[in-house]
Amino acid sequence: MKDCTKFQDGALTLLRLVVGSIFIYAGYAKWFIWSAPMEGMTPFMINLTKFLSIVEPLGGTALILGFLTRWAAGGLAIIMAGSLYFVYTMYWNGYFTGMQGTGVDYNVLLLSGSVILAAFGAGCLSIDAFCCKKKK
Repeated sequence: MKDCTKFQDGALTLLRLVVGSIFIYAGYAKWFIWSAPMEGMTPFMINLTKFLSIVEPLGGTALILGFLTRWAAGGLAIIMAGSLYFVYTMYWNGYFTGMQGTGVDYNVLLLSGSVILAAFGAGCLSIDAFCCKKKK
């Protein structure tokens, strides 16, 4: 990103820090599944949750550092698209009957942030930018 402004760098850095932190927290919140899976969870859901407990913190850390940002953000966007599908499926099948809100807004925000980072990259304040400068 040769032509990025300081405002753009700051905005991308802030977005990376916020989205990355949320993914790190979300991944660590799933670690319980390794020792005590919830009753009624299918083997597929247990394995998926274990997988997410590893890749979400790794992707979040990559975003915070600005390392392989486009790849990490792309992978996290795919995870959030799957999460949106899961939330909508649960909602429309009546699992959220009587509950206020479904968490769709949270998923859409994280999906949007991930897509923006995948599209625009990490900005100049990142390991990605530092590595690109060294190559030149």
